[in-house]
Formats: sequence, structure tokens, C-alpha cells
Amino acid sequence: MKYTLDTIPVLDAFRQDCQCPLCRLQINCEDGYLDGLLSSAYMEPECRTRTNQTGFCRRHYTLMYERRNRLGLALMTHTHLQELIRSLEETLGETGKKRSKIPFFGASGAKEESRPARIQARIDSCDICDQLEKTMRRYAFTTVRLALDREDFRQMFEAHGGACLPHTALLLDLAEETLSEKERPQFEALLRESVLGRLREIEKNLYSFTQQFDYRNAGIAPTPEAKNSVEHALNRLAGAIVGEEAALPPHND
Repeated sequence: MKYTLDTIPVLDAFRQDCQCPLCRLQINCEDGYLDGLLSSAYMEPECRTRTNQTGFCRRHYTLMYERRNRLGLALMTHTHLQELIRSLEETLGETGKKRSKIPFFGASGAKEESRPARIQARIDSCDICDQLEKTMRRYAFTTVRLALDREDFRQMFEAHGGACLPHTALLLDLAEETLSEKERPQFEALLRESVLGRLREIEKNLYSFTQQFDYRNAGIAPTPEAKNSVEHALNRLAGAIVGEEAALPPHND
């Protein structure tokens, strides 16, 4: 796959005070996709073709519902349901069919999905998640390149402790996919030192936080780092999921 550099958004994200700049980029993109789908985009044939086929995951159905554009959501959901009903008529119409004794393979050797797996694949598909994945791979590629090519960005990368664990995996994936044999060790060394350094700091702060509950430390105020260590740990381990790090931009809908 060919990637293009998106330098300005990545630089702007790494200039912010946050646990993981890639999480901040992802949240901003997610917000933009939600707004776009619930504006005039849902009337465009290309958009409706995608959403009819994929639908949305639980998170994005919830976020679209909270935006209060009931008409846009109703129109997309209606035509998606029409597509879904046609698919389920075929899947649920296969009555009396037993699961193959050879898991996932039929007599011809071709992969054969079970009916529950086909339904679960429908549940798991999401147009917004698909768009986010493509965009975040592009941003991860840009991050990898900037970390190798620009000293000022490398310093920002180190100052942020690299990225959260999910985006660390994404950065490693892009490094393996796009870097030369000479460049890859350089980036991986930077990533390793940055990520592990920040995780060790958070581990120490978590320990300090737990010690505040020891009666022998009564009256000793926790440091700001220890006080916020639980939130920082969760956002590092799972991506931005709690607190201000996970908040979408405010809306007036």
C-alpha cells in the first residue's frame, strides 16, 4: 500500500499536552467523520452504498444518536436495514444445516463461514471504523517518517513517551511495512526507549498513589503525577478511554 505524508496534523497533535498524540488525532478524525455523515454526506450515493453494506458499531451508533440528527440517522439506518434483511433472509433461511466437521473448511477446501460468524461479521462492521483505520495508518506512517527525518519531532516524540500501547503496535506495524533494513532498527530503538521509559514512570506513580492509602502516610499529599496515575495508566494501556484524553470536542446539537 502506498502512503502519503500528512505532516501538519501530526505535528499539531505532538505539540499538544496529552498522553498519546495519535489518540488525539483519532478522536478528532472520529468527530469529523461523525459530523460529515450526519450532514449532507448521507444523501450522497457513494456514502449510502458504503453504510448500507457495513452499518456501524455500537460506539458509533451511540455517538450518532447523541448528535440528535434523527433524520440523517433514520435514513441511513433504514436503507442499511433493507440490505441487512436481504442478507439475513439467506443466512437464517439455511435451516437444518449442521456445522462442518472440519472447522472452517468445506469438501472443496474453500473457507466456509458459519452462520453465526456471518451474523457476527455484520455486527462488527462499521463504516466509521473503516475510515478511521485507513486514516490512522496514514498518520502512523507520517509519525514514523518524521521521527526518523526530523530532530525536532524526535524530541517531541520522546517527550510524549512515544504512544499508547495500541498505537505502539500500529507504529511497529508501519515500521515493518515501510522502512528499510537500515532505518527500522533506528526507529524501533527510539520507540522502545520512549514507550518503556514512560510506562516505567507511570508504574512508579501508580505505586506512589497506592501508598497514599497506607495509614503510615496519612497527611502526605500525593504528587500531581501520582494523583492522575490511574487515568494515565488506563489511557496508556488501552488508548484514550477515560478523562479528558477520551473526550470528543463539545457540540451544541
